[in-house]
Parts: sequence; C-alpha cells; structure tokens
Amino acid sequence: MSTDTSASTTTQTTAPTPGTATASAPLVTPLTRPRRLRKGDRVGIVAPSGPVPGDRLESGLTVLRDWGLEPVVGPHVLTPHPRLAHLASADEHRIRDFEEAWCDPSLAAVISARGGYGTQRILDRLDWDRLRAAGPKVFVGYSDLTVLHEAMAQRLELATLHGPMTATLSFIEDEATREHLRRSLFTPEEVLEIGPTAATRTVVPGQARGVTIGGNLSLLAAELGTPHARTSAAGAIVLLEDIDQPPYSLDRLLTQLLRSGWFEGVAGIALGSWTACGDPEEVSTVLRERLEPLGVPLVEELGFGHGPSTPTLPLGVPAVLDADAGTLTYDEPGLL
Repeated sequence: MSTDTSASTTTQTTAPTPGTATASAPLVTPLTRPRRLRKGDRVGIVAPSGPVPGDRLESGLTVLRDWGLEPVVGPHVLTPHPRLAHLASADEHRIRDFEEAWCDPSLAAVISARGGYGTQRILDRLDWDRLRAAGPKVFVGYSDLTVLHEAMAQRLELATLHGPMTATLSFIEDEATREHLRRSLFTPEEVLEIGPTAATRTVVPGQARGVTIGGNLSLLAAELGTPHARTSAAGAIVLLEDIDQPPYSLDRLLTQLLRSGWFEGVAGIALGSWTACGDPEEVSTVLRERLEPLGVPLVEELGFGHGPSTPTLPLGVPAVLDADAGTLTYDEPGLL
C-alpha cells in the first residue's frame, strides 16, 4: 500500500469538528444484526431498481443454488415497465415484490437482483410498519440500493450488507467477489477485515472508530432533505464510491454533502472504486480537495464498489478504519 500524506491546497471555510455531534445530529450507533444464513435457507430475489437481464439472473441463481440456498424470485423481477425502460417493472409491482419477500417468514434474506435506478420512487410507499413487524433478516445490495440501506438503518434500525447483487457481472464473473459474499453470509466471522488492495493509499493518516454507513455518493446526496433521511454522519465511518460521474459531478455531490453539514462529526472516511468517472488522478484530486480538510483518517481505493471485484461490507456495524495500514476491521461480524 502506498502512502501520501501531503496537505491539500484547498481549505474549507467552515470546517466541521471531527468526532463531535450537534444537538440535532446524534452519533450514529450500532444497529440490530440479523442471523447468518445456513444451507437450505430460502432467499428472496427482488428488483427494486432497474431492469434485470434474464440470462445474468439465471447465472446468479445457479451460484446461490450451488451454495445450498433456495432462491425465490419475485413475480415481477422480469416484468418490463409498461412505459419506462429504465425501471424493472411498475412501481406498485416493485413495492409488492419487496414487501412480500420481506414479510415472508420462510425467507431468511432478501437480495437485490441489480441496481440501476428506481428505489427512491418506492421508498415512501413501502409499508414500514409492516416491514418492522416482520422482524430482521439479511438484506444485500449496493449502488441504487444505497437508499434502501439508509432507509432500513433509519426506519428499521437494521444492519445490512453492502454487497454484490445476483445479476451483476462482478458476482457472476469474479470468484473473489462471490467467495467474499458467501463467507459474509455463512461464516461472517471469517471476513472481519477489508483491505488493503494493491492500489490502496493513505490520504490522512490515523485510526478512527465508528459505525459504518454510506455507499453510493450520488444516492447519499440525492436523499438529503427527503423524509427520514439521515441528516448527519456524526461518529460514523463513511464508505463512499460511485460510477459514471465525471470529476466535476463528484465535486458537486461532495460539496452538497459538506454544505448541508452531513459530514459534521464524521469519524473517518474510506473511499472505494470510481468506475468510469474519468481520469483517476483528477478524480483523486477532487476527492482529496473536498475531504482532506475534514482532518479525519481518510483512505483511497479500499476496493469496494462498482469495480470488477468487490468485497461485501456490513453497514451499521462498529469498525476501526486504520488509514495507515489501509484496512477496515469490524469489531464483530455483520450477521449473528
């Protein structure tokens, strides 16, 4: 792992105080962890976001079956939206599939088939009282599912898994990605440490302890100001990644979070992949200029996100970010 601790030339005019919380923003605290999976468990497959390629879905289902799981595909996962090609199916169908899977006591987990866009459209139409009454279970997804991770944290107080989805190429094609998810689901005590990768770099040295939150930068910024959205990352270790966002857009998204006060009191920040976001050095410059002035431990290229290989990271679980070593180490497994 390489280390670069040079100071940023950009200053923040209203720098937040790391490690503190405001009266309106209590510290992020650990969440309820669902039980781990066992061979023979039935798991629901849903599509809250974009359309799912049938061939890739079948390939992913084969992997789950090889693990000894019984995948149960939602009735509308492969049903096209009647008018909008960017959605997996009509909003009411995506709502119904998710609620029925979550509230089915015979299903031990709900796994998203893919990301894309569309989850925000259904968040406030889900019956959260019904979902809460159904009790905790495993949820897996990333990218557009970031908003569902956040909603579950805020409304269900439930820890979730930021991990590869059944019909995504990294899950189908990369053995390391599949194996890390398998262990995260069945033997989570074996995958408590993430990183470093060959590309991992220290930006701001030091160690930070906090509860993991985050995911896709675009979705975190888009949620600001919406009902039940998290208003602050105080006390948290924030995980950030994105795809198809040019450097100026990343700058704008980070600036929005900074101006809103969302980063006030953050404990540490781990950055993942920035696939198709333009020149890597320019992307790195933007990330450093916006985040380095926070003065908290900060590490680049921890390996999670939209890359060809991605580890599974629990959200809502206490961990230590060691920016010097380039590692994120959980205090406890993501699942019981």
